[in-house]
Amino acid sequence: MTIISLLSQDQIFLVAIGIAGAWLLALTVLVWQVLQHYRSLTQNITKKDLKTVLDGILRETKFQAKTSGELKEKLARIEQDGFSHLQRIGFLRFNPFADTGGDQSFILAFLDEKNNGIVFSSMHGRGTTRLYAKQVVQGKGKDFELSDEEKKVIQQARKLK
Repeated sequence: MTIISLLSQDQIFLVAIGIAGAWLLALTVLVWQVLQHYRSLTQNITKKDLKTVLDGILRETKFQAKTSGELKEKLARIEQDGFSHLQRIGFLRFNPFADTGGDQSFILAFLDEKNNGIVFSSMHGRGTTRLYAKQVVQGKGKDFELSDEEKKVIQQARKLK
């Protein structure tokens, strides 16, 4: 014997009404949630139809995509420009002459990301101070040979990030 055969006609009718009522309640809750979501989408819109809302969202999405692309291009240009800015500095004080006291001479190197830049060498003697500038290309002197001290300062600057 099955369960249905054990129930009377009235009981079967009540079970069917209960199932239909539960189904109706579930559908009511679902429709209410959809309406709440629709109202939140159309909250600040005078003509409340779905087409207006979706067109606005689509328009805003296109604007955001365009703006995002422009920002990416600007960032790429800024990053590329950053490679040529002086960003590594090396410094050394030393005494090149035995007859002078103190480390009053110095070497100062300024390099960019590609190790291009300039080296300043100041040589202080008893009666004079001389300042020399040498161009650096890829970490090496371009037109003039670099001294050991200048090479040391360039190596020091290259290690900095």
